[in-house]
Amino acid sequence: MSSKWRWAGTEVPIIGSDSFKFIEISVSSSSSNVQSQSHSNFIAPRADGYASCALVGDPSLHLILRIRESLPNSLDLLPFSFSKPFPILGLRINFPCKLSSFAFLFELAPNVYSLCVLSVSGIVFILKLSANFSDYETYPIFPQEDLLQFNLVNYGDIPITSAAATSGCLVVGRNDGSVAFFQLATHHPTAPGFVQELRDDSGIGRLWGLMSRGRMVGAVQDLVITEVQGKILVYVLHSGGIFRVWDLSSRSRIFSHTITNPSVEGAPFVRLWVGETNSNSSVIPLAIWYRYTSEVGMEAIDVYSLQCSWGKEPILSLEPSMLNVPMEEGSCIDVKLASDRIWILKDSGLVVHNLFHKDGLVEEAHCYALQEEFVADMLFQSSEHPSDDLLSITHSIVTSPKDYVVLFLSSIFIRRLLHPGVHHNMVLRATLLDYNRHWTDSEFQSLTVDGLKKEIISLVEHEGIAENPLSIFYGWKNFCSRYFHHWCKINEPYGLFVHPSTGAVGLLRKNSVSVFRDLEKIELLIDGSSDEFDDQPTSFGLEFSDDGSEREILFEVLRCITSISQQLGKTASAIFYESLVGTSIISAEEIVPRLLKILETGYGSSVTALNISDLGADVAREKELVDHKNLRKFSVDMLLSLHAVGKKAASWDRVLNVIESYLQFLVPCKIIQNFDSEIVLNINTFILVQATSQIAKVMFESTLDVLLFVSYLVNISGQISMLHDDIARIQLELIPMIQEIVTEWLIILFFGTTPSESPAIEDFSSQLSSLQIDSNIGKRSWNEKLGKCDFTLAFILLLNNQSSLGDPSCILPRCLPNPQEVTGSVRGFTSWIIWGKTGEESSSFLRHSTQLALILLKHGQYDAVQYLLTLVESNSQKEKIFRSIQDTGGDWSLLQHLLGCCLLAQAQCGLPGILKEKKVTEAVRCFFRASSGQGACEALQSLSYKTGLPHLGLNGCLSSAAWKLHYYQWAMQIFEQYNSSEGSCQFALAALEQVDEAVGPEDDCYGGNPQNESATTIKGRLWANVFKFTLDLNLLHDAYCAIISNPDEESKYICLRRFVIVLYERKATKFLCDGQLPFIGLAEKIERELAWKAERSDVLARPNPYKLLYAFEMQRHNWRRAATYIYLYSARLRNGPLPKDHQQILLVLQERLNGLSAAINALHLVHPTYAWIDPLLGQTSFQNENYPSKKAKKMVKEQLAGNDIQPQRLHSYIDIQKLEKEFVLTSAEYLLSVENVKWTFNGIDKAPLDLVDLLVQKNLYDMAFTVLLNFCKGSRLKSELERVFSAMSLNCCPSKAGSSYSGTPGLLLTSSKDEVVVHGSPDNIPTTKQHKANGQWETLELYLEKYKDFHAGLPVVVAETLLRMDSEIELPLWLVHMFKDGQRDRTKGMTGQESSPASLFRLYVDYGRYTEATNLLLEYIESFASMRPADIINRKRPFAVWFPYTTIERLWCQLEDMTRLGHMVDQCEKLRRILHGALLKHLKLQKVDSDDAIFSASG
Repeated sequence: MSSKWRWAGTEVPIIGSDSFKFIEISVSSSSSNVQSQSHSNFIAPRADGYASCALVGDPSLHLILRIRESLPNSLDLLPFSFSKPFPILGLRINFPCKLSSFAFLFELAPNVYSLCVLSVSGIVFILKLSANFSDYETYPIFPQEDLLQFNLVNYGDIPITSAAATSGCLVVGRNDGSVAFFQLATHHPTAPGFVQELRDDSGIGRLWGLMSRGRMVGAVQDLVITEVQGKILVYVLHSGGIFRVWDLSSRSRIFSHTITNPSVEGAPFVRLWVGETNSNSSVIPLAIWYRYTSEVGMEAIDVYSLQCSWGKEPILSLEPSMLNVPMEEGSCIDVKLASDRIWILKDSGLVVHNLFHKDGLVEEAHCYALQEEFVADMLFQSSEHPSDDLLSITHSIVTSPKDYVVLFLSSIFIRRLLHPGVHHNMVLRATLLDYNRHWTDSEFQSLTVDGLKKEIISLVEHEGIAENPLSIFYGWKNFCSRYFHHWCKINEPYGLFVHPSTGAVGLLRKNSVSVFRDLEKIELLIDGSSDEFDDQPTSFGLEFSDDGSEREILFEVLRCITSISQQLGKTASAIFYESLVGTSIISAEEIVPRLLKILETGYGSSVTALNISDLGADVAREKELVDHKNLRKFSVDMLLSLHAVGKKAASWDRVLNVIESYLQFLVPCKIIQNFDSEIVLNINTFILVQATSQIAKVMFESTLDVLLFVSYLVNISGQISMLHDDIARIQLELIPMIQEIVTEWLIILFFGTTPSESPAIEDFSSQLSSLQIDSNIGKRSWNEKLGKCDFTLAFILLLNNQSSLGDPSCILPRCLPNPQEVTGSVRGFTSWIIWGKTGEESSSFLRHSTQLALILLKHGQYDAVQYLLTLVESNSQKEKIFRSIQDTGGDWSLLQHLLGCCLLAQAQCGLPGILKEKKVTEAVRCFFRASSGQGACEALQSLSYKTGLPHLGLNGCLSSAAWKLHYYQWAMQIFEQYNSSEGSCQFALAALEQVDEAVGPEDDCYGGNPQNESATTIKGRLWANVFKFTLDLNLLHDAYCAIISNPDEESKYICLRRFVIVLYERKATKFLCDGQLPFIGLAEKIERELAWKAERSDVLARPNPYKLLYAFEMQRHNWRRAATYIYLYSARLRNGPLPKDHQQILLVLQERLNGLSAAINALHLVHPTYAWIDPLLGQTSFQNENYPSKKAKKMVKEQLAGNDIQPQRLHSYIDIQKLEKEFVLTSAEYLLSVENVKWTFNGIDKAPLDLVDLLVQKNLYDMAFTVLLNFCKGSRLKSELERVFSAMSLNCCPSKAGSSYSGTPGLLLTSSKDEVVVHGSPDNIPTTKQHKANGQWETLELYLEKYKDFHAGLPVVVAETLLRMDSEIELPLWLVHMFKDGQRDRTKGMTGQESSPASLFRLYVDYGRYTEATNLLLEYIESFASMRPADIINRKRPFAVWFPYTTIERLWCQLEDMTRLGHMVDQCEKLRRILHGALLKHLKLQKVDSDDAIFSASG
């Protein structure tokens, strides 16, 4: 017989069961066994994917044995403990050959197991295992002393078809129908009696190898071993339908029966299952799986009852089949049988049948959905909910740019891929491998949620066009399709494991483990699977009238709600949820109206355009027509259904009453919990969290469907004759109620599905040294899971120390939970989240939300805290009682306080500048709000240190002002800890406003001022903090205002000093000198601080404190002080150690020049009487070594002793002249340094002639003359000028430079050859020397013309130097002109100034230049004789001084001597003749002029 079934539950995957860490160990094989492996006729069935579960010892411990297809030589042992922390360390045993599907595990002793494994080649491995798998971490090879192995080929050459084992015994069934058992516990494989056969004769069995008999029965199809009444029974099913039961203790058969299938004759049998039985029961249930013939193509399972009588001789009888279960949909994977029920695992679901029925009525089978259905629904892979609806609805309701649509779609897909129960590590890696993304195990395990999101999104966007929504959508669609394919393949169901006594059942998959839960009543009601509602609706929590009409109305309403849900599909809830918790491109308030618009008018025009671009115009048009047809059908059906509902109810008010009753059914249940208990991170914790997320998702979507339905009623109210009062009731009562329920399930779903955040490097708790919960190792282990996909926020709430989940009904037992226990635990958990431990409704969710926020905030879940508190605050503002919530109880203040702490912590988690500023601003706003609510003081004092937040440190009762003062100071310190100066400054200023009132006499409450500080002290401290924060913000003007506002003088002075130091550090010292600050009595203090800073700073510091002092004093018109400070700067540079770097030397010299120049300029602004500076001004301990003054030292001592300021003027002072001299010397030193010539400044008391020599050597003539003009006067100046020009003249005669010049030995230059060597010139090229000489002549002419006014004899010096060096040299024409131009009036002859023609004539004669001398004399004689008539009168005057007659006479004598000696006789004679003739003529003219003069005088 067959039975109907109904949905009763669903699969709950154990999150994290796909991420086991394995210790690998290998098993070696003996040589004899290896030789036997090649036997081709002896093969055991291969394990193409195998899993089983053994319950050993502790009822909370399940050992799972698993053999994967990809690792046929390996067996995995996974210990699942429901009482120990999770995750679990597994053991992977690698065998030398492929394994069969027969593997058995038993407990030998406490914490010692025996593992029996059969390979496909017939080798049996028996391993003695320790329960502590970590013992094998150091063993690469399994210990031989714990290993026993033998080959079944040695005991018979027949293929094995089945095997079973119990502790110490192995039973195998053969292809020939024989059954043998191996006594593993009592015999060695080589001992007689180790192997015995189960056969029909009653004699004593003999060894297997010594017996032979004919084949009596068909091949062994399956066999099972159980223990009943102390007897070990072997149940054997042969292929021909023969069923036998053997007693191993007597080696005898106690039952034999041929089973026939009443449905189809000759159907082959596949498997046999034997159920457990109680000690008092006489019935053993059997289940046999058989297949019909290929023509029928169907499978079925028959359940039989084996009646037992355990007397002296056991009597067994097989009753006819009590249950027939046809496999109508899906093939059978595994079956588990108990005394009262049977579990059948099919690829379409798990079906549970009761074997015994009450009153003879056949009950419906209960079916549990598998996770494949849930994953397909989440990834839009089911045919009922395709992903195309997501694109259409998104484009219809979103009006944002395309890039926002892409971001929104990506966020929906990535959230669903990482949803608990959908996300699977191995599946994700396999999918990413399709995209050629490879990771090592450690790399993949190190990825956090954010890392996974980035990797997946980058892959999808790389496959498509990043800005094209359609391309990105198809990229996600393809990715999800691949992911779902891998999910089904990698998570293939392998088998079941059950606790028959409790009804608990688990599912073993290829790479994960699951349990099952019952559906909630609302799920049964929504699915329409509950016949119980028809009979007993009150059991669902609903109270209806006795006539059943209200129940019928509810059914009609639910059908309408289902129609709306089906019309929009599952994508509507996905979009709504994403807009609430994820990427928000449209507000949640706008989504419902836009979804209703789709229900009324269909998709928008943008969807049509999208379909045309994707499908083409024809296909898009056809699709549009189909959508329009479906929309019209939906609208008509809805309108007819709603009219029918209204007619049946007689009024819409009654319908709304039914809906309101149904809404109470959707509210999270309330369970009062009275005591605390600690919860650890074990498997049951993962089960509870996953089941909670499943139920919350269903409830959230169901409530959203109701919201859409009632909103749809309002939109079409005119078409269904709804009264205005009914519409108002929906808008004012039902919709707010539904929105509140949506919010509650949204929060539960958010906690259950949102991965936890990775702990920040410096988060709120770690900075305050309070993040660590305690030293418990288990808690630290789960703390390490933060940031992983499989560790959601719900775990943190569950595992918080001393969780409030205390009711036994809310905590899963520490063993495998049955489906009812899983669902019951979810009710307790959701009740605690929404209602708290006590379930008091008066607190609503506002107070309990702060408790949840404290738990999350304690563990660094800042984003979750912000979302939770923001959502609660937003909902509270919508309530009518918002004002009362804000004014009483302190809950609202506590919420704002926690939200502020959260926002402040978020700002420190590496956010970019704009977002960080926004977070800080919002945090400031929250803290101010927290301080303004009534009851804030008491509420915030209730926060304990254990919360991970900084304690407020409040004690006792405080007045409003005292409370705000304390709270603002606390907030100021918190913001300061997070380096948020802007927020700290705001709270410091706010605290200042409360000081006067808080510390006044009216503050009578205890604790307002525990340190008994005065108002001035408090204000001083607060103003000092304002100064610090504004200074950190670089608000220099505000910082200075804080200084001058500070009433505490000591604090003010400290701030002022800090202000100066910071200005130096930030190179913002100009701020002090721009004239914008009102010094208000602080000028002297500022100057003193600047001077103190200058004395103790590096003289080359940037910015320079002396320059700042100079600018500061100049701005205040204190010229002398400005000059003093800038001169001290120059003096410190001069007296300090000389840098080694050449560029630094030049820099120092340039700074000295700048300082001296600035000092000179400043003193020029002072009246000449006071134009001097005191280098000891300001008690500066600068000792001027270059201006020694014994009197000054004495007066300084007197000043220090007697505090007399009058004698200060008598010590050494510096006026402008001294400064100018030092400036000149420093300039010269700078120029020499440029030429890499060192010179040491030795003061200004004497002329630095050595400096002049160096300057002339380096051709720095301008500087040399400047030094001379400043340090030499009168004859000393002339003599030094002569030295310089003599040296310059020598430079014009390089070929003669080697000659000596006694007057200027220090100014003589080296020869041209030496000069080339010094300058590194590679060649001695004449043109180079000629070019240089030309430049020297020009320089000589320039400076001689410039400085001959200082000394008229300089041309004589130059000419004499040149002639002395080379008597044959041709004097430059410009030099000759200087002699001639000295006597422009030719009527006076050749006499005149020092550089006269007579001087030149004399030089010619002295150096043997007779021709030039003669010509010069003739020139002036002729000029004298040929003067104009108007000038003749001048010639009539006495002229004895006009011509150098002595020199002329000497010239004549020289010519005579030359002639006499025979040197240049002809030339000399010629010159004498010319000279003689010219002199005669001149003398005649003189005679005439003399006579005229005498005549004129006598007359």
